[in-house]
Amino acid sequence: MRAICPGSFDPVTHGHLDIVVRASRMFDEVLVAVGRNSAKNYLFSPDERAAMLADATSELPNVRVDLLDGLLVDYCREREIDVIVKGLRFAGDFEFELQMAQMNFALSGIETIMLPTAAKWAHLSSTMIREVAKLGGDVTQFVTPAVAERIRGKMATDNQGGRA
Repeated sequence: MRAICPGSFDPVTHGHLDIVVRASRMFDEVLVAVGRNSAKNYLFSPDERAAMLADATSELPNVRVDLLDGLLVDYCREREIDVIVKGLRFAGDFEFELQMAQMNFALSGIETIMLPTAAKWAHLSSTMIREVAKLGGDVTQFVTPAVAERIRGKMATDNQGGRA
């Protein structure tokens, strides 16, 4: 059975990786799909986010990373993906993801499985990590060393370019 873990992953956190690792134990193949959301202001390009994910999941032989454009359900149908896997941190995530799961099922018949994030990562969000990093805080405990290095590099570049 094939599953997909979609998200923006800007940047990928230990919370994201917790869900991907657990999904990789449940399914024959897991595709981690890096999406674009026009409502979000990204720190990293889609290619950069995909590269960080590919590095972070390189030791998981049944996981691969791809870019996602368009409707998730169309992407799933085209690739014969059986299940969408979403991580939940708190009740607000459940309310949003339930609505998305119901819409995806109505459009395609594809089921969604929701996994609660491990308690030690439940407070993480990519938005908070970006904000802490922009303000000079240390985010190394929340992301892989390679991702932390990319964040430091991006912050240094942004600060030299006059951006906050």
